[in-house]
Amino acid sequence: MTTNSGSHRPEPSTTADEREMLDGWLDYHRSTLAWKCEGLSDEQLRRAALPPSELSLLGLVRHLAEVERYWFREIILGEDLPELFCTSEDPDGDFHVTDGDTWARAEQVWQTEIELARQAVKGLSLDHRSDPASHHRGEVFNLRWVYTHLIEEYARHNGHADLLREQIDGATGE
Repeated sequence: MTTNSGSHRPEPSTTADEREMLDGWLDYHRSTLAWKCEGLSDEQLRRAALPPSELSLLGLVRHLAEVERYWFREIILGEDLPELFCTSEDPDGDFHVTDGDTWARAEQVWQTEIELARQAVKGLSLDHRSDPASHHRGEVFNLRWVYTHLIEEYARHNGHADLLREQIDGATGE
């Protein structure tokens, strides 16, 4: 069994201000997911390694691309954007990968959404509030809440990624 420490991940500062701390933890969790996918073939990344669940590493990456897009750009900025992988017929399309889905494409979309999310919130205060009229949820969210939610979302799915990766090739590590 291979154990990897993930030492290439950026460790969040222990003394940063609030914004730097939130950015640091979010980047740490983004890097953790990338690390869990590192070195695997497209077939391995598409594999639902814990039947009967359809959950796969590639599906997690696609899902988190959707999450980045939704919370930072649609909710915080009020942009009207189409779904990346989901449709009204398949609302969980991000998790439903096919033999034609590749890591190269999923990673490119995910990294693009991460960069667009960073640009979307650059210069915004953590107290910046969404406009409830600009999105279907109809609720107000401040940027602080969105950061916290994204950190929670990544942390939860990184737990899934740990289990999936171990089932695929035995690799473990926090």
